[in-house]
Amino acid sequence: MEYAIRPMREGDLDQVLEIEALSFPIPWSRYAFASELKENAFAYYLVCQDGEQVVGYAGMWVILDEAHITNVAVHPDHRRRGVGQMLMLALEEAALARGATRITLEVRVSNTAAQQLYEMLGYRRTGVRRAYYTDNKEDALIMWKVFTCLESPAGIGRLGRSVPKKGAGLYE
Repeated sequence: MEYAIRPMREGDLDQVLEIEALSFPIPWSRYAFASELKENAFAYYLVCQDGEQVVGYAGMWVILDEAHITNVAVHPDHRRRGVGQMLMLALEEAALARGATRITLEVRVSNTAAQQLYEMLGYRRTGVRRAYYTDNKEDALIMWKVFTCLESPAGIGRLGRSVPKKGAGLYE
């Protein structure tokens, strides 16, 4: 079996909401995701599938030359297998294709695993949003990555292309 990245569809929302609830203390609602998919012209959302199962998702807004990652989540059973990295690279590829020259995100100061992934991908800490998260008033690190003129995210090719799972040589 291989992981595959593709654009999110409304039919994915049951599985996306399950991952959302397992990943965040204050999960987004079905309405929030549906609005992003149907009503927000700046939004772009992806899922990662293992067969028919959605195992992760990610989204962003691209406005002019900036991309802002809104969320990235991976089902707990599929974490530490490269799914988050694949989703991030796919978002970067889509951001570049839409004219973005830089990309940003916020991450909880306590989420060191995500911070390590983002830093490995070239994101740099540029600031802090104090008490950003409403559930516990935790601070968020602001991270940015500026794309170079020759940059093309490596590792996944075009969207929809299958990517081998960890253990198949790609992440070893």
